[in-house]
Amino acid sequence: MTVPVVNAVINFSTGPSFAQTLILDEGKLDVNILGDATAVIVDVSSQINRIETNRGRTALSDQFQTGSLTLRIVDQNGDFNPQNTLSPYFTLLTPMKKVQITATYSGTTYPIFSGFITSYVTTYPETSSFDDVAITTIQAVDAFRLAQLAQISTVTGASAGDLSGTRINQILDEIDWPASQRDIDAGLTTLQADPGTNRTALQALQIATESEYGAIYVDADNNFVFQDRGVTAGSIGGTPTVFADDGTGIDYFDATWTLNDVLVFNKATITRVGGSQQVALNQASIDKYFLHSYFLDNLLMETDAVALDYAQAYVASRQETSIRCDAIVLDLYTPNYNTGIIAALDLDFFDPIEVITTQPGGSTIDKTLQIFGVRMAITPNSWKTTFTTLEPVIDAFILNNSIYGTLDYNVLSY
Repeated sequence: MTVPVVNAVINFSTGPSFAQTLILDEGKLDVNILGDATAVIVDVSSQINRIETNRGRTALSDQFQTGSLTLRIVDQNGDFNPQNTLSPYFTLLTPMKKVQITATYSGTTYPIFSGFITSYVTTYPETSSFDDVAITTIQAVDAFRLAQLAQISTVTGASAGDLSGTRINQILDEIDWPASQRDIDAGLTTLQADPGTNRTALQALQIATESEYGAIYVDADNNFVFQDRGVTAGSIGGTPTVFADDGTGIDYFDATWTLNDVLVFNKATITRVGGSQQVALNQASIDKYFLHSYFLDNLLMETDAVALDYAQAYVASRQETSIRCDAIVLDLYTPNYNTGIIAALDLDFFDPIEVITTQPGGSTIDKTLQIFGVRMAITPNSWKTTFTTLEPVIDAFILNNSIYGTLDYNVLSY
């Protein structure tokens, strides 16, 4: 049975870039970063006891969260003792050093997680003496954490009429995030001038993103990614990867199906800076499910009309509910699982998937959704990938018939 090879690398250099340092007359231009000393980069793959990664979006807030990594390392030499002067990492074991997890399968290397170490915790298994073996658990987070820690007041060059993607780039410039570590759509919504208030860079990024009805997140290579509403809605129309337990698609280990009212919203109140409340509601949904309200304030679209479009599109997308697949688990140690392994390593946020589950009596549940979360749990003898899934943030048909158009839905606004 062929399984992926996991690679874990710690980069003890400073700064956001994961590239090797370029010394003049050495290294590769456009690949390495300029410096006066070569970075200490250590491969700890052979010492791994367990890896857990978690990246994704919280459904209720419609926001992507800080990605996290837990990396357990078996330390037989005291290398991860920060007071060990004989350690090759002596003086280097400090927070905010970089760590990167990848997986190599069938000649292709896939990114799993890239981020910054926040802590090293050392414990000693009960079955060993202290001088025998130690377990060092490294906790790390992705670049969202850095944006959360950075306080800003003004955004240089942020003026009225900027497209949302331009504003995202201006905010990232404000915290000196490298242009080479960004993937930013132009955006479809023009914004007001920056309000000049004290907030975190992450809050500023999220407000600009919410004003677009788009998405911002950090990918597995630690790049900031901004996708406008055309991408977040339209990608569901792509060809889905099919997972099925009846032989018609990739087999899976487990699937969680849910039918509830958690994601029902039948009244939305959207307010932009300097504007009035824009309210949309669907009375039929209120009569059926009772009132489920959603509020979002201090957005930066330029007109109340666009804010009203947002409210209408939100209600039209959320006024009804149906059964959904909240999560699907893939076991990469399944025999003859080539297509499943590639899917587990390659699929990411907004990729469409179709999940088919056979029910007792021969009926099936069949749903096409988007991936909004990726979790990995890896040990020397197991590897499970969990995709959390949801319907699109905004339905593509609703998008085409509401934003800057006529909403052909039973939504009342006032």
